[in-house]
Amino acid sequence: MRIALIGYGKMGQAIEKIALSKGHEIVLKINIDNTADFTPEAIKAADVAIEFTGPETAFDNIMQCIESGTPVVSGSTGWLDRIKEVEDAVRAQDGAFLYSSNYSIGVNLFFEVNTYLAKLMEDYPDYDVRMEEIHHTQKKDAPSGTAISLASQVLSQLSRKKTWVNKPAGGAEELSIISKRIDPAPGTHVVTYTSDIDDIEIKHTAHNRRGFASGAVLAAEFLSGRKGVFSMRDVLFGG
Repeated sequence: MRIALIGYGKMGQAIEKIALSKGHEIVLKINIDNTADFTPEAIKAADVAIEFTGPETAFDNIMQCIESGTPVVSGSTGWLDRIKEVEDAVRAQDGAFLYSSNYSIGVNLFFEVNTYLAKLMEDYPDYDVRMEEIHHTQKKDAPSGTAISLASQVLSQLSRKKTWVNKPAGGAEELSIISKRIDPAPGTHVVTYTSDIDDIEIKHTAHNRRGFASGAVLAAEFLSGRKGVFSMRDVLFGG
């Protein structure tokens, strides 16, 4: 499979190592120093693009891939207020797009546990819930995309919570997400249910970027040759 890497920072380089080890070819590598090479002709040479950049460039990068007819896997966070535009463009152009806030297989299993636990806790209002996420100091967005995904899952199941806030909760209907930036942490997410009697806590801690990179390559393998809008749930569980 021919892969274009849109974003060649630490994550892009980790993805490259995994992809090459699995026999794939990297036909394009774009970073801040060679954006002029990100042309329709160059991106069309790839079977799939993997896009990991920043919130200020992700939307335009993804749209360029879609307009060029190249399936795109994106893991960029901080731009999701425009994801519906991307999904509409994919459907209009019969393209392919896969987004996840986190490509780690462990995190996606954690998502399933988080959703199920929130569903169980709906009937036990004595438990309040809060979240914490820890990342390295170079991470630009807060809360993390993974934390937002976890919060959205809780809100979908727990009717007593109406919205998340990136600070201590100011009322019973708010789900607090506390963001910490500590080097060299690649990513820790904790969901805690607390009552006067006891606490229930689930936690995922990443040890390195390899899990994210491996999952992104797995997603690219899944997306190549498909049409439509997909998620890591489709990759791991068949939708």
